[in-house]
Amino acid sequence: MKRVGQILAVVAVAAAGGQGAAAAQGSPWLTLLVGALTVVLSLLVYRWAVGRTERRPVTELAAQGAPRAVLRGLLIGVAMFACVIANIAFLGHYQVHGLGSAPGTVELAGFMAAAAVTEELIFRGLLFRLVERGLGTYLALALSAAVFGASHLLNEDASLLGALAIAIEAGGMLAAAYAATRSLWLPIGLHFGWNFAESGIFGTEVSGNGATHGLLDASTSGPRLITGGEFGPEASVYAVLAGALLTLTFLWLAHRRGTVVPRRRAERVGALVTLAR
Repeated sequence: MKRVGQILAVVAVAAAGGQGAAAAQGSPWLTLLVGALTVVLSLLVYRWAVGRTERRPVTELAAQGAPRAVLRGLLIGVAMFACVIANIAFLGHYQVHGLGSAPGTVELAGFMAAAAVTEELIFRGLLFRLVERGLGTYLALALSAAVFGASHLLNEDASLLGALAIAIEAGGMLAAAYAATRSLWLPIGLHFGWNFAESGIFGTEVSGNGATHGLLDASTSGPRLITGGEFGPEASVYAVLAGALLTLTFLWLAHRRGTVVPRRRAERVGALVTLAR
């Protein structure tokens, strides 16, 4: 029941933040404010709920090194999506029509920051971390990635292909990033950098949620396998390949650091969380 309470507390804040962002839609600065408040409140609630129920320091959100880890993740996320767009553009399927909307970019920053933080707390901080205790890193990664991908089937232009792509490129990659660092800061930065680049910079669809209005007024056209179709470039084969490569890189790093939890060796987790970087 304590674990259920942890999840419900964070989900409640995420839901409230989502409703607030939806209500503030059309008002960029208000959306940014709502997003910032959602980020702060979500982190505080997670710290409180996990610290109280598990009776331990919440090292996965340790303040030391947090700004650097978030920045590192943000740069990786932006660079990763830029490579995806570069490949699509090279084939002539991404076109820039001009400058987009600065207010729209501000609005997207608030919305994407709230989404990145709440989703990382729920899917990596709670789901992956708790399942890993009993099933080990690899099974927990597969299970949490599948659930993360399936959650995107609720989006407006969702597709099974898009959900599968999200499971591989994002669900697996972000869980592997947590496994390698035992910290949520890198996955949070990576998640935000990827989503903001996709919407706020390059102006493409995000996870089947429709068109966005970022810094660039742009569009994609062409084969679904290349562009991702209505779901957006996240369903592109290039995004899947990029995410898979980063997943393997983070898992290699986790092996090198000795932070992979084998199945039936759950007692190691208590020691691993102290390795947060």
